[in-house]
Amino acid sequence: MDRSSGLELANDNAARHWLAMAGIQGWETRTGPGYTAVRCEGDPGDSHRVVLTRRPADPVALSRELLTLFRDWETGSLCLEDPYAALDLSGHGCERALPMAVMVRPPGPVPERGPGTGVVRAAGERGGPASGAAVRAGGPGGTAVEAVEAVEAAKTAAGSSAAFEAAAEAAVGPVVEVFQARTEEDLAAAERVVVEGFPMPARMPLRRGRMFPASLDALEGRRLWLARRGGEPAGGCVSWDDGAAVGIYWVAVLERHRSYGVARAVLTEALRAHPDRAATLTATLLGEPLYRRLGFVEQGVTTWWRYPGTVVR
Repeated sequence: MDRSSGLELANDNAARHWLAMAGIQGWETRTGPGYTAVRCEGDPGDSHRVVLTRRPADPVALSRELLTLFRDWETGSLCLEDPYAALDLSGHGCERALPMAVMVRPPGPVPERGPGTGVVRAAGERGGPASGAAVRAGGPGGTAVEAVEAVEAAKTAAGSSAAFEAAAEAAVGPVVEVFQARTEEDLAAAERVVVEGFPMPARMPLRRGRMFPASLDALEGRRLWLARRGGEPAGGCVSWDDGAAVGIYWVAVLERHRSYGVARAVLTEALRAHPDRAATLTATLLGEPLYRRLGFVEQGVTTWWRYPGTVVR
């Protein structure tokens, strides 16, 4: 996969993700040569979204077209993703946010977990049995191999899932369990984790359904992932399979659960759910090292334009 096709794969996934959400929400959309625009307006925290999917042949003409659209839509809040650094909207009241890497991972097995803390139980139904391949740990007082041996010994000795968790936690720390959120309780917990862990000031104070309305659960190809560490909501993300790639969005971990491998556990399970798909994401500076360890490769750097100021959604 060359870098140009990889970048377009990521751009298209982001655009299709927003179009799919728009279809569920009843939002107006506009698709032009090389861009997709969505008039998000379900909540005061919503920003109108624009994704440039191809390098514009005439950036000046595209800027004029988009500015006309923003006037027609009475855009009061905007987030525009320009992975080609082709536009300059600074003269129109927009702020350029920190650039971020657009990354793609080819299909294939996920690298095994390295040293960390805690125990990870793979996805599936919440509370289901742990598989041997899914259990990896690295206690703070020993090597990863020693920790895995301790966990395997605890698993062998335990006669039930609950007993295993208790023994494993005593050996190397709280269990990290990752699964697809399906129940109302887990959907609400995942929404809180994403809003507070990302964080998203425009979505606070948190109100259930403000970020992820119940109608989004009907989207085929969309999954909301939740990690619980020691039984507490700890991390989450959204995955979107558009038939060509699976996009990973809003990877978040609550502050008190950071540095325990939660983000890696969440992302690993989202990737393992789509073994035959390339995966795409836009990386923050903090998340980029983890993504590289999981096999993601930078395809380009996207410029984010926001109006007015910095609004995170």
